[in-house]
Amino acid sequence: MVQFHEHIITELLEDSNGGLVVLSSGLSLSKLVSSLLILHSSSEGTLLLLSPSSTSLKSKITFHLKTLNPQFNQIPAEITAELPAHHRHALYSSGNAFFITPRILIVDLLTNKLPTSKIAGILLLNAHSLSETSTEAFIVRIFRSLNRSAYVRAFSDKPHAMVSGFAKAERTMKCLHVRKLHLWPRFQVYVSQELERDPPEVVDIRVPMSKYMVGIQKAIIEVMDACLKEMRKTNKVDVEDLTVENGLFKSFDEIVRRQLDPIWHTLGKKTKQLVSDLKTLRKLLDYLVRYDAVTYLKYLDTLRVSESFRSVWIFAEASYKIFDYAKKRVFHLVRSDGLKFNELSKGVKNKKRKSKGDGKDIEEAVDGTSHSTLNSGLVLEEVLEEAPKWKVLREVLEEVEEERQKAGMLGEEIFTEGEDTNNGIVLVACKDEMSCLQLEECITGSPEKVMREEWKKYLLNKVQLRDIVNKKKKPKDPKPKGFGILDGVTPITPAQNAETTSISKQEHDALLAAASKLRNVSENDNAKDAPQPDIGGQGSGKRRRKVGIRKVPVVLDGVGVQNNDKEGSVSDKIGMSDSKNEVNEDETNTVSAGRFSSEGTSVENIVLRKHSNPNVAARTGKPLPPVHFYALESDQPILDILKPSIVIVYHPDMAFVREIEVYKAENSSKRLKVYFLFYEASTEVQKFEASIRRENGAFESLIRQKSMMMIPVDQSGHSLGLNSTLESDLTTPQNSVTRKAGGRKEADKEMQVIVDMREFMSSLPNVLHQKGMRIIPVTLEVGDYILSPLICVERKSIQDLFMSFTSGRLYHQVETMVRYYRIPVLLIEFSQDKSFSFQSASDIGDDVTPNSIISKLSLLALHFPRLRIIWSRSLHATAEIFASLKANQDEPDETKAIRVGVPSEEGIVENDVRAENYNTSAVEFLRRLPGVTDSNYRAIMDGCKSLAELALLPVERLAELMGGHKAARTLRDFLDAKYPTLL
Repeated sequence: MVQFHEHIITELLEDSNGGLVVLSSGLSLSKLVSSLLILHSSSEGTLLLLSPSSTSLKSKITFHLKTLNPQFNQIPAEITAELPAHHRHALYSSGNAFFITPRILIVDLLTNKLPTSKIAGILLLNAHSLSETSTEAFIVRIFRSLNRSAYVRAFSDKPHAMVSGFAKAERTMKCLHVRKLHLWPRFQVYVSQELERDPPEVVDIRVPMSKYMVGIQKAIIEVMDACLKEMRKTNKVDVEDLTVENGLFKSFDEIVRRQLDPIWHTLGKKTKQLVSDLKTLRKLLDYLVRYDAVTYLKYLDTLRVSESFRSVWIFAEASYKIFDYAKKRVFHLVRSDGLKFNELSKGVKNKKRKSKGDGKDIEEAVDGTSHSTLNSGLVLEEVLEEAPKWKVLREVLEEVEEERQKAGMLGEEIFTEGEDTNNGIVLVACKDEMSCLQLEECITGSPEKVMREEWKKYLLNKVQLRDIVNKKKKPKDPKPKGFGILDGVTPITPAQNAETTSISKQEHDALLAAASKLRNVSENDNAKDAPQPDIGGQGSGKRRRKVGIRKVPVVLDGVGVQNNDKEGSVSDKIGMSDSKNEVNEDETNTVSAGRFSSEGTSVENIVLRKHSNPNVAARTGKPLPPVHFYALESDQPILDILKPSIVIVYHPDMAFVREIEVYKAENSSKRLKVYFLFYEASTEVQKFEASIRRENGAFESLIRQKSMMMIPVDQSGHSLGLNSTLESDLTTPQNSVTRKAGGRKEADKEMQVIVDMREFMSSLPNVLHQKGMRIIPVTLEVGDYILSPLICVERKSIQDLFMSFTSGRLYHQVETMVRYYRIPVLLIEFSQDKSFSFQSASDIGDDVTPNSIISKLSLLALHFPRLRIIWSRSLHATAEIFASLKANQDEPDETKAIRVGVPSEEGIVENDVRAENYNTSAVEFLRRLPGVTDSNYRAIMDGCKSLAELALLPVERLAELMGGHKAARTLRDFLDAKYPTLL
């Protein structure tokens, strides 16, 4: 264990009440929690860990528990809804540590199924996501009121999230009823001393970007700046936040949306579009340094299609350069005389193009670059610019292998601990799985081959798209009578095209020609290659797509067909204790077969990949070491699993750099060399440096807040009683009416609300409890909240309301509420920080339309006249509404509410409200008969036992029941009407 973790644990153990710990990201929060779990003894009581939203943190804690203390056999199990109540009670009393979901814990607390006296404390691992209305705050409040000696310890490794909003840290501490805030930034004395005592050897390599990459980056930043200037003109956003540097982070979207949400419905379409455009531009900057040129062009093509009409950024002045330079990285058009097509475009504009016929000449040059020539004399020439980092990565790996061989020749044995600390382990850390796969192919094959593969996929996609479009087109009549919207297509003849589109048309034709030729060639090659079984053999050395024998189980040939070289694949499997991290052959094949469709395997199964390629040495003359690739997105404890001696950070990430520092501090005797690959003067460097500055700024803000923080004396929760949250004392007027027994206050009755179990995913039960209402959690078949024997409420958030209308679920829910309750209520709840409207006034039309939410609500109200609709602008407003609705009502009956709508097993029970007591189909049928209305259908049901008896009643008797001769005659005529026949 690192020493600063010991300091943190000592500080936490000193205060029996608990505390809030904020760590720098990457300082191994999972190890800190694991150490606390090992120190926990069962004699203290049971320890509950509220399950974090990310499963990776849970798996890392489990892994560290096994590695820190192999004898520690009490790995925390998870308590979920699947476990029956008596089983959960036994676990709560066992004295061990458990993961538990907040929803189960709050329900067990409210139903008194949790023996709070036997709980030692609660650990929360996501303190940055807490708020006053969150379920975790609800749990702590009730837990503190029942057990005042237990501790609550909360952790967060996202300091920038702890400073969003006003006094976030102080409010979080108030929610948790803790008095101590522990801040551990990277620049804290103990942390910096330990991590800098024996640092790893670092090699910082700055790779220059290609001129087109620089051009694209410059153009994107120009467009981003233009969008931000437009945003500033709206006067709706805080101008200080609107900088290009802030725009590089995901949290920028959240900052802007948080400011604009309350007035979102008043914004114009342009402002709304600017918000989404900034998100798109940030992705473009990120993908430029992350992916290859062809993948980037493919992404731009999809943007051109999806955003061409609505987007603001596409029409910005500099956006043309983004598309133009991206194409130039992949291909360019030249005339058959060798001059670039772009240079002579003026001449081409004035010439009429020849009609598009079958005379497309396609030729393949001897050196392998294919040219597609049209009748007009245009040639598509491939450029296929490789990512500059690929070459540098290969050079680094060659250098590593040379050093290893030198060390081996000199007989240096650095590591003598065993096989786990193998000197040869090289780890390459990339951002995502796709980058890992592509780099693997670059190293095991060659960069040229990888780019060729991507180019082939790109071209074949073009052909597939053309084929799909051609299939959809209807055969035209020789003399078309009409066209356009009626036919579903808008024809554009080549003659009508503007001059500027003629270039893109020729370019498109050239791409399609190359793709058609490629498809024919690949089909022929497939036919030739199929009968040859010895793909990995020695005899196929001259074949064009041979990658070479390698010990990895995947070989992709040029057309994307898999060839599995199964010999030697077993020897390269990595034996590890955690079965989740093993790479199995079938999984690897699945991932490599299609880079974009890796749904078949979970991220955990592809944490690391080991590769070595003997034939690379034969081809390049320099051998490469075995390499493991790791996707940073998978968030696994890779350094502790592999224990590498060389780490190459291909995509820089602040948290991973810190993890390397902690790993080195723990293994100070191990020699570790770290290579950083940065693109020089790129947004990649800027983003990395800005992330460090942003975190330091967040900690400085937290330190200032801590120095000025005003913590109430009773914040430890010792004065927290069951009724301490009642707000009635504050709201009662001080001068009560003196005529009522000298101003004596009547004893308040405790309000009860029956709440459906599923509703504990929302924050409303928490707010109702704060208002002093008693929450009774049960499983309800009808409704979400039962306020009284008469009032049933179905709560819908805005998103849920739209989805319920679409699926038809809301109609069914209202129908059952109307059947069983006298006052059915639909509560539409808006978010407090968002606009209190569905849509802007300009979007509301005059007519009823099937897509309009207002139209759907109107039809629902017409169909169910008894339904009451309540609009609430926030959770607290809802609580006030509930209190006023309950003012003159009886308290709801729990046993009766549970039985509503549930089919009974013992038959019909008198005065019960279960489904069998009503022949609902017959009642619905009766109400649809002519002459039967809402005012008389109950009298008819009382007067006759069945529909068969009703059909035999005379008109006079019907008149008595229906309250008039006219209605009786209408019904009688309908029942006696002859059935018309065709004879």
